[in-house]
Amino acid sequence: MSHIDEFTSDLTPAGVRWAALGAVCVIKTGQAINKIEIAESPGDYPVINSGRDPLGYLARFNTEDDPIGITSRGAGVGSITWCTGKYFRGNLNYSATVRSPDDVLQRFLYYWLTGHQKDIQALATYDGIPALNKGSLEQLAIAIPPLEVQREIVRILDHFTELEAELEAELEARKRQHAYYRASLLAFEDEEIQWAKLSDVATFQNAKAHEKLVDPEGDVALMTSKFISTEGKSARYVNSPDVLTPAHRGQTALVMSDLPNGRALAKAFFVDEDGKYAANQRVCLLEPRDSQTLNSRFLFYVVDRNRQLLAYDSGVDQTHLKKDWILNIDLPIPPLARQEEIVRTLDSFRALIHDLSSGLPAELVARRKQYEYYRDKLLTFEESVA
Repeated sequence: MSHIDEFTSDLTPAGVRWAALGAVCVIKTGQAINKIEIAESPGDYPVINSGRDPLGYLARFNTEDDPIGITSRGAGVGSITWCTGKYFRGNLNYSATVRSPDDVLQRFLYYWLTGHQKDIQALATYDGIPALNKGSLEQLAIAIPPLEVQREIVRILDHFTELEAELEAELEARKRQHAYYRASLLAFEDEEIQWAKLSDVATFQNAKAHEKLVDPEGDVALMTSKFISTEGKSARYVNSPDVLTPAHRGQTALVMSDLPNGRALAKAFFVDEDGKYAANQRVCLLEPRDSQTLNSRFLFYVVDRNRQLLAYDSGVDQTHLKKDWILNIDLPIPPLARQEEIVRTLDSFRALIHDLSSGLPAELVARRKQYEYYRDKLLTFEESVA
């Protein structure tokens, strides 16, 4: 990074000018929006509100070519978004529109804000729902190097961003490939095999509520819908003595409730160890009645986002899967050796797209760490001496 340091010092021998965010850009709040309107008026324009991902898609837009957004309220307060083209900005998202592109590049400002997200979050209040005050945000100090330096920084960080996007695209392609092969392997259209209702070959256990027992210092991960939908990345914990619904090795945890068109409904999680997990309410535990008839891992693959269960999602109301619906799933029961063969094939695909210690996810994590390192180096400036 010495060439950047030299480049910066040559152009700014006396340091870099700093200014308040409100002096270099206009900050405005978006318009109110709710999920009912999104459901009733679907369209092609993404709704950017309180999270990084679109809340949904509308048939109308209120923003064009104004890409920078800052979440103003909620759990994701202070998150920075970049959305090009036409979209709808919700009322939980601030726009940050550069006043003069001859002074500050929009893309440079975006990288500066993402690199100082912790400073932005520190400006928020956390009494009740986290909230970021516009006035406080406008006082945030930002460095404004010469445009030549800004362009070079943007060029380098855009390169890292493109490399990461390529990896994410490949990972998404592998996920689709995994879904295709899973569907193919579990179709058994041209084979004469035994079929059974889930109730005939597996047990069902409804989990109990643990919300009042959550402890950040706990030693048992709580399997909630969010935990399962994120493959265990978003976890809350309880203490071992407080566990009401322990999960045992070989069981499959299944999400029974989710919002319309949600990603968690009927999402499954395979329990690989005793004493490690507890199931929360609106999650059920499934387990083969006879391990010589049904492989526990095979059961996991069959019920995970099972089409019979997803068919109950109306796309309008929150879906609550009933016990009887789950137990009524039609389950293929090929010979045990065939089940084990299918499991080995799908496990190898799964490791490639989910294992954080190997495969594409590991490479993506390494790339993100590299990007963050260079971003922090590039966005460190000495203040000019007046």
